Amino acid sequence: MNPTSPFLSQCRPACALLLALTVLCGGLYPLAVTGVARTAFREGAAGSLVVDGGKVRGSRLIGQAFTSPRHVWGRPSATGPMPYNAAGSSGSNLGPTNPALLDAVKARIAALHAADPDNRATIPVDLVTASASGLDPDVSPAAALYQAGRVARARGIDRGAVEALVRAHTETPTLGFLGAARVNVLELNLDLDAKYPAK
Repeated sequence: MNPTSPFLSQCRPACALLLALTVLCGGLYPLAVTGVARTAFREGAAGSLVVDGGKVRGSRLIGQAFTSPRHVWGRPSATGPMPYNAAGSSGSNLGPTNPALLDAVKARIAALHAADPDNRATIPVDLVTASASGLDPDVSPAAALYQAGRVARARGIDRGAVEALVRAHTETPTLGFLGAARVNVLELNLDLDAKYPAK
């Protein structure tokens, strides 16, 4: 092939550009972003892990399936094959008029009433509906306070003590206006376990 052919004259710069962009975009840029993230946002870049007693208990960004009456329960998760599956984030994709969604909500309401039969307060919506990701680590303050009576009885402590911890763990909207007030379920439950351990 003629070394001065149009094909070779276009192929060489194209290959050189491909190699340069691969090194730049596939190597140098990711390394730089990772370095900045690990320096400026050390906790977030490491997964926002919650360490208790020297052991990793989870991430403050991913919910867990608490089922004990001693704990505050998180928002329902629709991930499969198990709740809060971080490898398979997903919602239920059921529309508001879908009978399957209505049945799931009714079942969750029944479970909450069975766990706390004397509680006649209005059930907050985030305790009976799953989030879009299925990994929501937070509940609304109302959802945490709704469960205070059950948690207090299961631990043999005063309801006011649980409510005080809920208020202490309530985070305000970011910058005062982004998002809503929220309570991280894992951190609240770890604090409950530390302050009021099983007897």
